[in-house]
Amino acid sequence: MGIANEDAIKKFETLMEGVDESLKKTFQNMHQGYPTDTYMRFLRARDWNVEKAQKMLVDSLNWRVQNDIDNILTKPIVPAELYRKVRDTQLVGLSGYSKEGMPVIAVGVGHSTYDKASVHYYVQSHIQMNEYRDRVVMPMASQKCGRLISSCIKVLDMTGLKLSALNQIKLLTVITTIDDLNYPEKTDTYYIVNAPYIFSACWKVVRPLLQERTRKKIQVLQGCGRDELLKIMDYACLPHFCKREGSGSSRHSRNGMNDNCFSFDHPFHQELYNYVREQAAPTAPLKQQGSFHVAFPEPDPDDAKIAKTIESEFHRLEDQKDQNGLVRSLSKQISDLDIKIN
Repeated sequence: MGIANEDAIKKFETLMEGVDESLKKTFQNMHQGYPTDTYMRFLRARDWNVEKAQKMLVDSLNWRVQNDIDNILTKPIVPAELYRKVRDTQLVGLSGYSKEGMPVIAVGVGHSTYDKASVHYYVQSHIQMNEYRDRVVMPMASQKCGRLISSCIKVLDMTGLKLSALNQIKLLTVITTIDDLNYPEKTDTYYIVNAPYIFSACWKVVRPLLQERTRKKIQVLQGCGRDELLKIMDYACLPHFCKREGSGSSRHSRNGMNDNCFSFDHPFHQELYNYVREQAAPTAPLKQQGSFHVAFPEPDPDDAKIAKTIESEFHRLEDQKDQNGLVRSLSKQISDLDIKIN
């Protein structure tokens, strides 16, 4: 770490000494014993501008206090059948760990439909996975490796991505904004696999809009990405959709349900769900409850521009698809007419 960076962290620490006691308490839950690492994450997210990083952190701490995020792991989504529906339509899971000890988070972008529960349940579930990752998974990984593990690897499966995904952009923007503003620099690398044409078309227009720091984190792999991913993780830790070319779907596994890290029956989700139920037990009896509402933060202007660009590109591709379909239909009608005339 350079002298300039050390000075920035010291200045950051001094500024944080003056914040309200309630914010200091939630900050302890956030940094899990590693405040310097948290300062560095927020500094990197604001290009080492101390004042901007401090404002970002204070805003995040206020968001945590106002939305009771420290207690979100005591709020189970019940009944279990509702949570199963969330898991079936919000495809996220932990498939294992990299050779360096980082959690490998798999995300089924293409097949996630977000259509079996309210938006608040999906946001609640997402934040619970973030908090469980930061409070349970990473501390255990750090203990096992004998060093701090504070970031993860994400493998994004684009299998099944369609133009209908346009309907999900608003929800995905909410989730991305929550991550960007409150869990910055928690992902070391994003690996994109099974990318169809629609992703490639959008990537061409979105990539130039991303910050250089973000672009460096994103790697688009060929096919299912198995060979490249095996350089950084063992075969057993590969997400199920990366274990063989042409496996087809994020939803299903050919090697049994427990191999599908998206499934509610996967050990990771069983452990997470049981953990939340156990945390809730001392505070109140389990019963049917409404979703845990969290205030949705306003997206960063740059993020809003990216979302708008993706939406515009989807509309363009949809129009192109409709035009191609019309051309094919007219061609067929002309062909049929020609046959009848002859």
